[in-house]
Amino acid sequence: MIKVEKLSYGYPQKDLYKKVSFTIEDDVHCALIGTNGTGKSTLIDLLMNTENYLYDGKIEMKGINRIGYVSQFSALNQKEDLTVFEYISQEFVKLEQIIADYCKQMETAKDLESIFEEYQDALDEFSAIDGDFYESNIKKQLKTANLQKLEDQNISSLSAGEFKLVQIIKEMVVNPGLLIMDEPDVFLDFEHLNALRNLINGHKGTILVITHNRYLLNHCFNKILQLENTDIQEFDGTYIEYNYELLATKIELKEAEATEQAEIDRQTEILIKARKKATMMDNASLGRAVHARQTIVDRLKERKTKAPFVDIKQPEIHFQMGDAAEGKSILSLTDYSVAFDEQLLEHVNFDMSPTDHVAIVGDNGTGKTTLLKEIFENNNDAVRISEEATTLMFSQFTDDMYGEKTLFEFFEEKGFDKKTEIVEYLEKYGLEEDTLSQKVGELSGGEKDLFQLAVLSLKPANLLLLDEPTGHLDVYAQIALEQAIAEFEGAVLMVSHDFYTVANCVDYILFVENNTVRRMSTRKFRQMIYANYFDKDYLILEQEKKDVELRIGKLIQKDEFDQAKVLMESLDVIIKKMKS
Repeated sequence: MIKVEKLSYGYPQKDLYKKVSFTIEDDVHCALIGTNGTGKSTLIDLLMNTENYLYDGKIEMKGINRIGYVSQFSALNQKEDLTVFEYISQEFVKLEQIIADYCKQMETAKDLESIFEEYQDALDEFSAIDGDFYESNIKKQLKTANLQKLEDQNISSLSAGEFKLVQIIKEMVVNPGLLIMDEPDVFLDFEHLNALRNLINGHKGTILVITHNRYLLNHCFNKILQLENTDIQEFDGTYIEYNYELLATKIELKEAEATEQAEIDRQTEILIKARKKATMMDNASLGRAVHARQTIVDRLKERKTKAPFVDIKQPEIHFQMGDAAEGKSILSLTDYSVAFDEQLLEHVNFDMSPTDHVAIVGDNGTGKTTLLKEIFENNNDAVRISEEATTLMFSQFTDDMYGEKTLFEFFEEKGFDKKTEIVEYLEKYGLEEDTLSQKVGELSGGEKDLFQLAVLSLKPANLLLLDEPTGHLDVYAQIALEQAIAEFEGAVLMVSHDFYTVANCVDYILFVENNTVRRMSTRKFRQMIYANYFDKDYLILEQEKKDVELRIGKLIQKDEFDQAKVLMESLDVIIKKMKS
């Protein structure tokens, strides 16, 4: 069990947590969520390495003798000369060798007692990680992730998605008291994402996962921790239930806020009249009355309901539209091919109109990013871009593109005259003022993505190339990006594994299979995904839920709270169907 009491920690320029408390019970699967840059990764590092931090408060880890960890940034070592099974079983093989060495020493040892004690400790450790059955356990986990065919394959030959799952299995099979994963879903294709879902749901121990992935959030967790504005809110239940409670709370708070605002307006009107009267008459008692009335108004404003968890500001992402491209085509590929050690893509042919919004969807390692990069560079004879095209690209590799500059230095070079202008611009994109002094490489994954979106928005374009733009974005930023793409009047070609983003803002899909691409309608794509990974009614219920939530949101904006509460009953019925 993890118990945190009144934890406070921060940097000189920013407080991250102020007296936060929460508990994670044994065997709970907990999602840690929050907007980009709130300190989620720092929190899990603090939990794992408390001795490295100067913090106030109390952290207890009861019954946790081993912590497993999977980083969002872990990279595959191409020189690793091990099979998948050998890589996963390293801890077991090491302990087996230690036990065998002790047995050999005991054959000739004079001080048998001390060696036997160390031998027993090694046996206990081997038993604690279920060492007697490690071979079958590894095979079982590989099957759960649908990776059993890779058991004897060299680790260096894996795709990034396959290696991520193998890392997770390696941490799971040693039975950690707590398994922590920092955005393990980043850039996983949908097949591997579904495998990750199965691994999480099949794990019997305690899990703490940072994720913004709506598919995982909806299907994998029974506790939610939300970190916002230096505070933490904990909820025992699923993410769908948590969102329902947030919406219900929002109605209550907005209703109370409307009542409070009405009283503020009434008192302000009285104050204005009293002030006007006091100005006309030089009367000390009237002056004191005005002062008292001002105190009442100030106190009401100070007490006004604040809602850090239900009223989070969504980033304002907007792409500037350049001059519209004339003609029927802005981009076309004719017999395009790409190969490295093996053929990735060949005989790729497609044509995009100046207003098409298109997603390239396919497994990891099939050449999608390379294709997008070659379109942007426009040095391949198989790629033809209209002369009227003004192209911008969002890349996965932010650090390579922007080097060691601070955000302030970067935007100063872009023509911003004042610090206040930069701060105002960045805040629109969900970046706080304290990021100004940071180098791009020092930002969190989500902050880097927001920074790059802010950079792209500085220039007009009529063709956007987006390579995994939602990879590290929080849910609010994902939705804002989807809206920005939908509103953009030019052409968009986007590589994405995020089902929700693909389903919400493109006209059609270019589906990668058998080393080429074929055009597919979004309707057919949805049917294919849901047939493979969801219950048949889930798509209908998910859409009904979204529609009702939007209607409730509009009613709240109009202060029509009674009607919103009625719709909440309908939403509750839909959620119960989704859970059944």
